[in-house]
Amino acid sequence: MTIPAPSLNASQAELASLIERFSPGDGVHATAIPSLMLARMSAPNAPMRGLQEAALCLIAQGRKQVMLGDEVYEYDATRYLVASVDLPVTGHVTAATPESPYLCFVLKLSPSAVAELVTQAESARTPLPPPSRGVFLEPSSPEMLEAAIRMLKLLERPQDIPLLAPLIEREILYRVLCSPQGGMLRHIGIADSQGQRVAKAIHWLRRHYDQPLRIDHIAREVHMSASALHHHFKAVTAMSPLQYQKQLRLQEARRLMLSEVMDAASAGHRVGYESPSQFSREYSRMFGAPPLRDVERLRAS
Repeated sequence: MTIPAPSLNASQAELASLIERFSPGDGVHATAIPSLMLARMSAPNAPMRGLQEAALCLIAQGRKQVMLGDEVYEYDATRYLVASVDLPVTGHVTAATPESPYLCFVLKLSPSAVAELVTQAESARTPLPPPSRGVFLEPSSPEMLEAAIRMLKLLERPQDIPLLAPLIEREILYRVLCSPQGGMLRHIGIADSQGQRVAKAIHWLRRHYDQPLRIDHIAREVHMSASALHHHFKAVTAMSPLQYQKQLRLQEARRLMLSEVMDAASAGHRVGYESPSQFSREYSRMFGAPPLRDVERLRAS
């Protein structure tokens, strides 16, 4: 039976009210449920580069835009975003006001929870599609909204969280797996699938981003040929392993200069650049200004 729009709108309003209640101000807030975070913004913000970790992002109010390479993903209360792997993206809130702030339910995706569910789900017995883009949008459903509401209500009863939160998280993962684009999430849960091997390559790059990139070495680590790794990595992330590593390096260098007040030469060396001039060129290309000017601009804003 199709639930009428007023019921969907009522669920979105209830979800927004709960997120606002448990978000004391603008920013991203941890909760008593380890995998759950809540985001609130009272005004649109400038595009910012960062790492989108594997998560489901369900907006209750407002609108956000995420860019992966040249691809644009815009979502609001009518559809949610899923990142099945960690991806360097550019994102910004595009619709928010003090009276109607941007409010988002963010559930981190656990590969082990996905793997456990995939082995039991009916979809596990259907052919696995080829690896696809690691980020996708799906229409928000009444079932997804109701599950998110039940999870947020657990914050009112902390004693119930250890037992009930994993059950609701499992339900949410199941809804994503059963969605039209849930195939990529299935890849993450199936041992030795091409998608899981790409996820392992991403994990390797995150841990060793400051080391010289040797595709043959990473390919051996994840049991793929170098050509297959390059092909499937680009299918999932929209970039090559070298481009992915470069984004990780430059984002970490920016963080070091901002948070640890490190000079540009030291930050570049810390993240793996041997040539300060190459670091400055690639930093300027990515962030639109040389390191010193970019950091000064960020501090001023």
